[in-house]
Amino acid sequence: MTQPPGQQPPQGGFGAPYDPPSASAPGYGYPPAAGAPGAQPGPYAQPGPYAQQPGPYGQQPGPYGQQPGPYAQPGPYAQQPGPYPQPSGPGVGGSGSGRGPSKGRPALIIGAVLAVLLLVGGGVWFATSGDGGSGKQPVSGGGTGKPSGSPTTGKEDGKSDAPTAAGLNAKRKPGEAKVLWLRESGIDLPQYGDEQYGPWFAGDTVVKAIFRSVSGYSVADGSEKWTLKLPTDLCAAPTLPTADGKIVVGIEDNVSEQEAECSVLQMIDLRTGKAGWKKTVDRTDIQDGLSHVAMSVNGDTVTFGRTGNTDAFRISDGKKVFGKREGLCQPFAFTSGPRMIAAVSCQAGPVDPVRQQVQEVDPATGAAKWTYEAKAGWKVAHVYSSSPLVISVKKDEQWAVVILNEDGTYRSQLVAGTEDYTARCTEESVEEGSNLDSCVGVAADKERLYLSTESLSTAKAMTNEVVAFDLATGRTVWQAPAPANQVMWPLRMEGTDVLVHVRASYSKGGGLALIPPTGGEPRTLLKHPASGAATESLIFAPKAAYAGGRSFVLPSRISSDEDEEEKAMTALMVFGK
Repeated sequence: MTQPPGQQPPQGGFGAPYDPPSASAPGYGYPPAAGAPGAQPGPYAQPGPYAQQPGPYGQQPGPYGQQPGPYAQPGPYAQQPGPYPQPSGPGVGGSGSGRGPSKGRPALIIGAVLAVLLLVGGGVWFATSGDGGSGKQPVSGGGTGKPSGSPTTGKEDGKSDAPTAAGLNAKRKPGEAKVLWLRESGIDLPQYGDEQYGPWFAGDTVVKAIFRSVSGYSVADGSEKWTLKLPTDLCAAPTLPTADGKIVVGIEDNVSEQEAECSVLQMIDLRTGKAGWKKTVDRTDIQDGLSHVAMSVNGDTVTFGRTGNTDAFRISDGKKVFGKREGLCQPFAFTSGPRMIAAVSCQAGPVDPVRQQVQEVDPATGAAKWTYEAKAGWKVAHVYSSSPLVISVKKDEQWAVVILNEDGTYRSQLVAGTEDYTARCTEESVEEGSNLDSCVGVAADKERLYLSTESLSTAKAMTNEVVAFDLATGRTVWQAPAPANQVMWPLRMEGTDVLVHVRASYSKGGGLALIPPTGGEPRTLLKHPASGAATESLIFAPKAAYAGGRSFVLPSRISSDEDEEEKAMTALMVFGK
């Protein structure tokens, strides 16, 4: 909601009140002035309509490292939106790819929990928590191994007792989907396991990647089409490939545990598994070397973003498209897809005041079409949706969700109810090592934003709700409960309905369901079989995708203390009718 400077929003707003800028203030949804960073000659180019991201995760945000720079920028960027009243307590985080300077980082943030607490004198703040961990976490996985699934039962001979699709389907009940196929990990991973990238789709091939291996499988039967072995560890990847099935991933420049740097780009054709061009990015600058990496794909452009600098290359031939801008303000992460939305830092050094912006960028030139400047001290954490524009911003422990118009001007911000909300992100912000569009559990259409509530424990099991927010006012429109004794979260829009992933419990299979735009009880799209629940429920921090009438579920990370158990973990489980 729009309030004059200095006024409080309705009680219950996400984070501290986020007043919009004055309509007359330049730099907020207006084209950069001549001479300003990102300025373009000629008339102001309005961004075209961009329907909900088609990727299997719905709207995704991305990865990043500590941002540089002072906030003193002259010209149209100098004026800030009205200040946030500063709450005295902690607030909330949001939620990726891109490995930072520390190797083998085991922690994984599963969701940012937004706990609503009222402050003395008005205003609202949130507390953040998440499922994370250190050390080697036993999680399920699967991959380039044989078509099977699930961890071993701990036999002394070390052999896998993993179930098969045929075995699980033998006990399938009427109305339940089939387990079409499973893949085991088949890889002995480093001490703390590793992050699994994907799924990416290219024609009739589904692709996943982990450690030093990228593999493509037939979506129909899970047969391995190809496996590409990499010389060093994967360290970054975009959320989406190109329309013709190509992707560029980041790999480390050597195999050293302590000195390897995420600086090598490798193009891969996902349809054939053949490696294309390869090049090394110069990261000798000290600040650059300490940064996480964020990647994106926009048409024929791939970006390799990090603190203080972003390099962009043509995916088709590897030629450089654009690099570091002149001036202080530098983009450090972008969203993948038809619309290239950037997070930009105008901070000269780590100890200088935080000043960040959101821009829409031309992927062919790197020039900004418009600029929205966040309030002083607030960082761009993630982009929940590129169209409509929904931005997660953070300041210390405070958190807010801001909705922008298509031209980058302020529209509204979310107003919290009495629930705790979650977004499933690999890290709390792009600065901490994720892509700008890496969050799942969030979806949006032209009128609404859809989030899930935190899982609550009942007498029998965990459960939660999906909540719809009006983008014009930021207020709650409806709440839809998950199926009995289960948890669900939004994936993306399926026509006018919200596609949700229902997570498996040990005794109940997961699945996919649709919630109509008016809310109400979810309508089952695919019900995963209860006979496969014990295997499916072991999939750690599951990522879900729906493509071609099939449901794909895979772990975000694979790890176990025992090598043989790690190899036998389910890396990909596919369901269908």
